Amino acid sequence: MITIKVQREDFDIGVELAGLSAGNTQIGGVASFTGLVRDIAAPGSAGSRMTLEHYPGMTEKQLHAIATQATERWPLDACLIIHRYGELAPGDRIVLVATASAHREAALSACAFLIDWLKTKAPFWKLEDDGATQRWVEAKDSDDAAAAKWADTK
Repeated sequence: MITIKVQREDFDIGVELAGLSAGNTQIGGVASFTGLVRDIAAPGSAGSRMTLEHYPGMTEKQLHAIATQATERWPLDACLIIHRYGELAPGDRIVLVATASAHREAALSACAFLIDWLKTKAPFWKLEDDGATQRWVEAKDSDDAAAAKWADTK
């Protein structure tokens, strides 16, 4: 089961994780990652914000495609991706990725794979505003290297 949610509103991590394995007693492990907005503002500034933009329809299609790839690589019973968009403040939740499998290894590896992919390839654009300047966030070399390690693994 693959669940993709792209939404403006916040989510309840406990509710989402409980729903991932509800009714399936074959699941032996759930792995999850929650991404949060960091405060990038300089001390004494007005504070920072992040605005995430995306193309509705295209975004969900791309997220579903990568989740499908994860279910083909690992024996997953469930896969969940929730990604927010809009204006977010430091401490706000941005993303929840969770995977469920009979065995922890598959759940952990699939979750790491999905996060590495989301960090570099997901069709979201992030605008950081530190109170004085705005800048579009670009992928870091370290993020690209993390995603590249999955290219040759099945």
